[in-house]
Amino acid sequence: MTNSANTAKRTPNNELPVNIQATQTPPEMSRREYSADPPPGAKRKRTRGTGDPEAGPSQASTCDHVPELFSLERSISPPIRRSSKAPIYEYPETADAPQPKAPVGVQGDKTRLIPSPFHLTRIRDLPSSSNVDTVRLQDILGDPMIKECWQFNYMFDIDFLMGHLDQDVRDLIQVKIIHGSWRKEDQHRINLMEEKLIGLTPQDAAKRYPNIELITAYMPEPFGTHHSKMMVLIRHDNFAQVIIHTANMISFDWTNMTQAVWRSPLLPLSKHSSNGSKQPQSPNVHNIGSGARFKHDLMTYLHAYGQGKTGKLVKELEKYDFSDVRAALVASTPSKQRLGGSREPNVLWGWPGLKRALGSITCGCTPIGDRPRVVVQVSSIASLGQSNKWLTETFFDALSAASSPGHSESPVLPRAPPQKPKFSIIFPTADEIRRSLDGYHSGSSVHMKVQSVAQAKQVAYMKPYFCHWASDVSAPSPKAAQPPPESRRAGRNRATPHIKTYIRFTDSSMNRIDWAMVTSANLSTQAWGAAPNASREVRICSWEIGVLVWPELWKERGGLSGHSEGIDMAPAFMQDLPSIKSSDGGGSEMRTIVGLRMPYGLPPVQYAEDSMPWCATSSYAEPDWRGMTYNTGGV
Repeated sequence: MTNSANTAKRTPNNELPVNIQATQTPPEMSRREYSADPPPGAKRKRTRGTGDPEAGPSQASTCDHVPELFSLERSISPPIRRSSKAPIYEYPETADAPQPKAPVGVQGDKTRLIPSPFHLTRIRDLPSSSNVDTVRLQDILGDPMIKECWQFNYMFDIDFLMGHLDQDVRDLIQVKIIHGSWRKEDQHRINLMEEKLIGLTPQDAAKRYPNIELITAYMPEPFGTHHSKMMVLIRHDNFAQVIIHTANMISFDWTNMTQAVWRSPLLPLSKHSSNGSKQPQSPNVHNIGSGARFKHDLMTYLHAYGQGKTGKLVKELEKYDFSDVRAALVASTPSKQRLGGSREPNVLWGWPGLKRALGSITCGCTPIGDRPRVVVQVSSIASLGQSNKWLTETFFDALSAASSPGHSESPVLPRAPPQKPKFSIIFPTADEIRRSLDGYHSGSSVHMKVQSVAQAKQVAYMKPYFCHWASDVSAPSPKAAQPPPESRRAGRNRATPHIKTYIRFTDSSMNRIDWAMVTSANLSTQAWGAAPNASREVRICSWEIGVLVWPELWKERGGLSGHSEGIDMAPAFMQDLPSIKSSDGGGSEMRTIVGLRMPYGLPPVQYAEDSMPWCATSSYAEPDWRGMTYNTGGV
């Protein structure tokens, strides 16, 4: 019997009046498993109703016992101060059994394995075997040594954020929230103010979260967003840490959506003198990929917010040593930058900055008759125009940049000069959204419009590039690439992607990786920048941030004693270490293989002729696995 009740739903982008309608009762065994409540075992304090299904139950409740102090077994400095606090959720360090961890730094006679610099987030409703080496928000924010927490993001649930700080010191942590909701009528801004203040008076603010400061980013572009997703943690033990990731700071994004996290090493205080809050000096003496260059580019990015907003953070971070960082920063700020000549900036944003970074990377040698493959995987595709001009001539051209490959030492395989890559774009279809853990509910975070004539033309020229997110789909033809074998699947078929990755594989076997990037930036001109105008000027609308890695960053200084060292990066499935069956025999070469945790299976499966990308502004009458239909009131 059809259930006629509609579930009103606030989408993560607050854009669509979506009704998800029940057409049948979901399976009894799945009701608790796929609920939007906090994970089993989460402790609750009193909470005010939000009306938001992603924020957990709205009814008030009280703890009927004195909560256990998690930090009794560890020393905390400074001393803990207690004060009354607004009601929030408290998440224990684990909601179920501890997650298994793969071994780190395995080294054989000739092979050294290094775990992935990128990590997937834990998926609540997948088994432990699918959550090996994954990261929870509690793992990042639950350390009682944190004294200052800077949060850069697009969407925030303040109760959710504060609930993941160590419960015994969260009152003492100075929390800075940098957001882009500058309009007074902006619903995101209203939500933030209401969550922080309860009422909108200073008296209420003092009662609620006196240790939170809301900072509005400079937003000069009407179509721009503050989309960057970064945390900067300053610690009591004189270390700092930078975390760049893909998730909004809301429960929905950290539950059943596929996300990625890059965490810097703990950064010690520098032994050298500080540059204070002055503008960073020229990066010309720093190689792209070095810790010094990463620090310079991060400081330049933070300077773009303005001295009054992030000046304190810049001054603080200048004290720390970034030399252990193995990554390049690729970011965007709202700006207009002129390319070429003496007026070109030292630090470039958007696709020009990405192109410059990729141009410094020596890619692997591709066998004759083969081509490298670049896979773009995003959760949103904006309007790119009715022709493919920007996509191919601007963005794909930037992604094709590479330094010349080195001399091949293999006498067996002949090598060809550098070739232009083959491009693929991974984006889920409506069927993949229907079958995801959260069904249609997760589709509100995945965006591409297909209804208008202009949008249909864009879909038509992008269709040859489109590949499925899930690995358990049928190939479009017997001659096309077949679905990945079990050994090359990522375990995220049912976890809808909010992650954004850009990866270049050396050849069509997709066994070796030339470079990989995790970023907040989707496929849009607002994020990456438009094509240069007649004055060679590139316009960027949004704030974005990401990290780029490649194999040579892990090359030991001077190599290993008695050996020449070769470095490769290889896909890692279901864990952070790559799976190497055996090392190459012969010779004295030491091989280092860096894993790259894959969020999708290889090779990706191309769309069939009748496949279409998911569109969050369309309506879908076919029920998802939970028996829900999707109705936006539109087409």
